[in-house]
Amino acid sequence: MTVNHAPGGVGEDIRLDRVLSIELARVTERAAVAAARLRGRGDEMAADQAAVNAMRAELNNLSIDGTVVIGEGERDEAPMLYIGEKVGTGRGPKVDIALDPLEGTTICAKNLPNSIAVIALASEGALLYAPDVYMEKIAIGPGYPKNLIDIDAPPGENIQALANAKMVPISEVTACILDRPRHAKLIEEVRATGCAIRLIGDGDVAGVIHTTEPAETGIDIYLGSGGAPEGVLAAAALRCTGGQMQGRLVLDTREKIERAAKMGITDPRRIYSHEDMAKGDVLFAATGVTDGNMLQGVKFGRRRIVTHTIVMRSSSKTVRWIRAAHNDPEKFDLEM
Repeated sequence: MTVNHAPGGVGEDIRLDRVLSIELARVTERAAVAAARLRGRGDEMAADQAAVNAMRAELNNLSIDGTVVIGEGERDEAPMLYIGEKVGTGRGPKVDIALDPLEGTTICAKNLPNSIAVIALASEGALLYAPDVYMEKIAIGPGYPKNLIDIDAPPGENIQALANAKMVPISEVTACILDRPRHAKLIEEVRATGCAIRLIGDGDVAGVIHTTEPAETGIDIYLGSGGAPEGVLAAAALRCTGGQMQGRLVLDTREKIERAAKMGITDPRRIYSHEDMAKGDVLFAATGVTDGNMLQGVKFGRRRIVTHTIVMRSSSKTVRWIRAAHNDPEKFDLEM
């Protein structure tokens, strides 16, 4: 693997080999297939564990010296792919990894839309070490004036600004919001503008990514709070597409503030842009587990397995769609 160096600070001076982006597709494919074998079975833990096992096994084949910075939890909470775990062969560039082997465990267990296996990779120090707390988020896709959205502005102002930039009435804008009791007031305010709402039960990484392809997904803006680790993954995707995102950690207790401080976060009220959360050259991959707005789920046939993956790279703004036919299912399993 070749590594190119360019001027920059920590996390910004390595340009990753573009071949590695294709290798990441293999990582998410493995996890997605493993989880998909258990979709609709009602067992969230089994599906998640299958995805974790498969993703870790494939990651360890990569020629990287990788550290998991967004993972399955702290070391005492997760047996593998925990925060701080080393992955890869140890031979290659030092990289930070953010991952969710099965985003939308409930979705997968119920065989509902938009469950994915997802991973992001960047040079060492490039990804935000986010504690497992909520993060306030607002995101839109590419092609809009810089700083169009403001996390501190009322929802109506952000939606109006987006409608003006799209040159459409607010009635033609759709917002994606997690369907949670904490969002009752937000939902009421958004509906009062005349904007449509797409409520989702889970999977806010996919929810943010959907803003990057509104013509395909029907989603223009993401609003509300969700997991901070998922926010970093979503930010990595937006770095690759040119979208915009702002996030702020919800550190509303002393315990959370202290946890965040141990991860290097000194300003509890700081607003992070997607460029703050994922710096330098970023690689991103996601494979559909269940059918969704952007990605088709894994298809099992008698003689082959078909996967659908999106792979992105920030330095080139390249987005690749990979529909792969694995024509020897038994070999696919053995390689895992």
